[in-house]
Amino acid sequence: MTYRIGGPDAVLTEERIRSFVAERLAEEDLDGRSVCLVVPDGTRSCPLPSLLSAVHEALHGRVSRLTVLVALGTHAPMGEAELAAHVPPLPGMTVLNHAWWEPSTFVSLGTIGADRVGELSGGLLRHEVDVRLNRAVVEHDVALVIGPVFPHEVVGFSGGDKYFFPGVAGADIIDLSHWLGALITSADIIGTRGVTPVRALIHEAASLIPARRLALCVVVRSGSEVLHAMAYGPPQRAWAAAAEVSSEVHVRYLDAPVRRVLSLIPAKYDDMWTAAKGFYKLEPVVADGGEVVLYAPHVTTISAMHPEIEQIGYHCRDYFTRQWDRFKHLHWGVLAHSTHLRGAGTYDEEHGERCRVTVTLATGIPEDVVRRANLGYLDPAEVDVEAFAADPQTLVVPQAGEVLYRLRR
Repeated sequence: MTYRIGGPDAVLTEERIRSFVAERLAEEDLDGRSVCLVVPDGTRSCPLPSLLSAVHEALHGRVSRLTVLVALGTHAPMGEAELAAHVPPLPGMTVLNHAWWEPSTFVSLGTIGADRVGELSGGLLRHEVDVRLNRAVVEHDVALVIGPVFPHEVVGFSGGDKYFFPGVAGADIIDLSHWLGALITSADIIGTRGVTPVRALIHEAASLIPARRLALCVVVRSGSEVLHAMAYGPPQRAWAAAAEVSSEVHVRYLDAPVRRVLSLIPAKYDDMWTAAKGFYKLEPVVADGGEVVLYAPHVTTISAMHPEIEQIGYHCRDYFTRQWDRFKHLHWGVLAHSTHLRGAGTYDEEHGERCRVTVTLATGIPEDVVRRANLGYLDPAEVDVEAFAADPQTLVVPQAGEVLYRLRR
């Protein structure tokens, strides 16, 4: 059964949140069982400490083992001090970073065959994939996802089983799922409700997990710890209930496209790999030939964990698909990130690459690095936010990265 409280216009009190968590977990047969809590890293708005405190209160003394696993995907690991602030130190609870760079982290759950991948992807991909997952999930009786749901550039809406794949998964399934999203394109899949081809692939992979799966999916006011809604139950159902609310809370509509967007990137995105969300969420409302400026003076690197993106650069999907033999040996997840930030465009041998919009970085990344990566450069010291806001053809977006902007149809 799936339970949901709150809604798009609601604000949940701490008392109601703790009561909901206590009631739901009290009904579960968890006594004497080991439980792995799969949670987001610091790149998502979420009142995680209070949620974990409520879950800990409901489970401590009942379960045989309680482990928190931070779903990094392929993000940089959280440092010791950062992790201590992110996950409160609570008695009897072990906290782990998802060490995706360490092969011993993973166990194989089996494979999804090429024909099945072809069915799930709608024929876009036909490639067998080894489904590997962090062994901490497999070595517990129950895996409980705790995390927010937002519009997402790869899968439609984040949350639910996505915390397993790619959250704590091996490279093969991450690369396959992200490249599938890139083939569909970010602009076409972001904010799409229901089971997209990427979500279908994730659900297929999650069905191989031997642990019992549950999810506490929350809808957070972007840039805050305020909760609008919570949904609990099997991951697919809890996610769907939360996504319904997120589709109202986290989507803004414009009547006409804008020529320019200034995305003000919050500090929680500390490299371009994550700060790129400030482009994904705004691309749909930019006019052809327009520009998105990502303003993030605090960002000084494209990606410490994926330096190859500096050599590949940022390009539209067709740049890679039309020259597939040049790029197919690289991590498909890196190629996907490249297409997501460069946005829609075309490529052919005669005309080269032609992208729909210009992407300009006003960051702490050196100009030569930015231009080699095939992006525009603007000195962040020259950015006058008030002047941008005074321009009627410019949309200034604070706390960019979680709220999706779309055009009314």
